[in-house]
Amino acid sequence: MALDRRGFLRKGTAGLAVTGASFLLPMELLAAIRRKVGPNDTINIGLIGCKGMGFSDLVSILKMGDTNVIALCDVDENVLQARTIDLEKAGIKKPKWYKDYRRLLENKDIDVVVIGTPDHWHCLQLTDALQAGKDVYCEKPIANSIQEANIMLNYVQSSDRMVQIGQWQRSQPHFVDAINFVHSGQLGEIRLAKAWAYQGWMKPVPIVADSGVPKGVDYDMWLGPAPKRDFNVNRFHFNFRWFWDYAGGLMTDWGVHLIDYALYGMKAGTPKSVMALGGKFAYPDDASETPDTLQTVYEYDGFSILWEHATGIDGGNYGRNHGIAFIGNNGTLVLDRQGWEVIPEKEFQGWDKEGIPKTEAVSFDKGTQSGLDLHTANFINSVKSRDASTLNAPIKVGYDAALVSHMGNVAFKTGDRIYWDEATGLFKSEAANELIKANYHNDWKLPML
Repeated sequence: MALDRRGFLRKGTAGLAVTGASFLLPMELLAAIRRKVGPNDTINIGLIGCKGMGFSDLVSILKMGDTNVIALCDVDENVLQARTIDLEKAGIKKPKWYKDYRRLLENKDIDVVVIGTPDHWHCLQLTDALQAGKDVYCEKPIANSIQEANIMLNYVQSSDRMVQIGQWQRSQPHFVDAINFVHSGQLGEIRLAKAWAYQGWMKPVPIVADSGVPKGVDYDMWLGPAPKRDFNVNRFHFNFRWFWDYAGGLMTDWGVHLIDYALYGMKAGTPKSVMALGGKFAYPDDASETPDTLQTVYEYDGFSILWEHATGIDGGNYGRNHGIAFIGNNGTLVLDRQGWEVIPEKEFQGWDKEGIPKTEAVSFDKGTQSGLDLHTANFINSVKSRDASTLNAPIKVGYDAALVSHMGNVAFKTGDRIYWDEATGLFKSEAANELIKANYHNDWKLPML
């Protein structure tokens, strides 16, 4: 190359994370996929949060031969050891280990940071990575509060770094095709968009006593800005999702993916009002805090968006355990990770007569391409080109989905129908606005521009 890529990536920066298991492939196959390139042509990756989706993101990126991982950061040394063994199977030498992500960001050889940590860490790690001059692939949801989401949006928009959010369905061709059909107008006037996640695999989180911190775990670093608590295995690794200190339950886990597409299809921004009903109906006595059953209604001019989730059952809408439906006067388009279809409405001809379809039935499978691989490739190509307009899920996509999802959780917590003031970016309710805020603990400070 005429210009060393590492220097090029840093030019102009002075002053300024479903489980992932389903995305993984055998490490021996990764070794066969990768090709050798010169060190100056290699984009060096540092991964923060190696247990779940973060490692799936890394493996996907490493399928591109001009990338290499040189640093892993995790508060659990057991995870660092396991992931290093995985990488060695792919012919990748042991990366440098870190337990404190701030030390990783000081490594000037790192070009790109992947953030796969629990939600309560995303704001600090993304903003610190930008100030260190790194490009960032950040898992969804972007934040654990509306206040953090606002800060992250402002930081990214004030930076020249490439930032992709891990809402990989934005790169999945059949999702894009489905939205193009929605936008074609063939469904007629759309009065309702539904998004839902019915998760039959989810079982109760059993109540267990607090215990000692496992060997090799820096628990204070895991907590970070979250409230100080004794160690409990229920709150660690995967199950952190079901506790308000660290995440927002299924609403911000699956909801961010699916509500994103409801917003995309309806060309919708923030709602006029939100109301939510639900609770712990499936497992009322288990250890989790977030609702296992929830219905949330978002009001817009001319249509509504409905979010539903339920754990322990798979019987979702249209026989699908997850999806998005756009219900129009001429037909309904139903979309999930398996494909999409159009179910026509029929013109009523009488109770004993077959109705006349108002539009044609359509059925498409998803195809064979990996949305995650396309998404990470889109990110790396944008890193190379330095053109943020080519990103499929830039910060604004992640922001919009996180904002609306968090609004649903705020409505659930207040138990009220809450109204949004677009001009001020606040609710018309003091109680609701208190729930917008991020409350940092343990001497961690909320980043400010």
